[in-house]
Amino acid sequence: MSNRLINPILAGVYPPFSNSFLPHSISYKLNAFAYNYTSKRINRRKVLGFGITCSWFQFMNLFGAKSGNSFLASARPKSSINEVLKDYQWPEQFPFKEEDFQRFDESSDAVFYDSPRFVTHIDDYAIAALTRFYSEVFPPSNTPGVSMLDMCSSWVSHFPKGYKQERVVGMGMNEEELKRNPVLTEYVVQDLNVDPKLPFEDNSFDVITNVVSVDYLTKPLEVFKEMSRILKPGGMAIMSFSNRCFFTKAISVWTSTGDADHVLIVGSYFHYAGGFEPPQAVDISPNPGRSDPMYIVYSRKLLTA
Repeated sequence: MSNRLINPILAGVYPPFSNSFLPHSISYKLNAFAYNYTSKRINRRKVLGFGITCSWFQFMNLFGAKSGNSFLASARPKSSINEVLKDYQWPEQFPFKEEDFQRFDESSDAVFYDSPRFVTHIDDYAIAALTRFYSEVFPPSNTPGVSMLDMCSSWVSHFPKGYKQERVVGMGMNEEELKRNPVLTEYVVQDLNVDPKLPFEDNSFDVITNVVSVDYLTKPLEVFKEMSRILKPGGMAIMSFSNRCFFTKAISVWTSTGDADHVLIVGSYFHYAGGFEPPQAVDISPNPGRSDPMYIVYSRKLLTA
């Protein structure tokens, strides 16, 4: 049996916010998204003040949902996520504001993650799908000179079974979790929301991974610029995410939008950080509607500046 985290608030049991206030999300442009999001910003503390007693119907009404059917009607075929970033026309300026990266719980992340959690945050089917994707895109195991960074790492990285490289660095918030991760050859404890500067030389890594944690970054552009700096030319950055999260620690723009929007948000980080090829999205959800969804946005560092 999986030891998946099951706390109803912290595990993010709420379904994705769909796009109940952002219809036709696959075809809208990011500037329209920024406009709609800005015009419908709400006080997240007021929303979350309902606590556990807030019904899903009440909660969705605060985001403009007309009825329970609006959420179901927003369900998208698997292939639609794959199209979100294709030939995307980005606005000139990064559209998000400082308040978009605020969280309901602004207390110390170091305190929040102080106690180790030897659990998984997505179900076994989603984990297996992610591992399969890794097996398709990672350099072959034991390739000389390959270095990898698992950002926002923990006690498990979901790499293929037996996968090894000369250097696999884990960066995370809890040392006890990192010590238990068998794939790591070294680790760094660092709070990227306090210090987004990555303690590595330029052009150091072939692959950077981040599993279900990109939604917690409060300084994403700084982090993605650093990712570009430390990746080798042609190196790959893989951001994977679901609709599960520590709800009170996820950023505002994430918790108030849905799956296709999340793809655009992460894609925008790559685009506006600079130094990356156009980002691409892949829906690897193993059993849509029956298991946790799983999405990937990835890009490679440009071969030349």
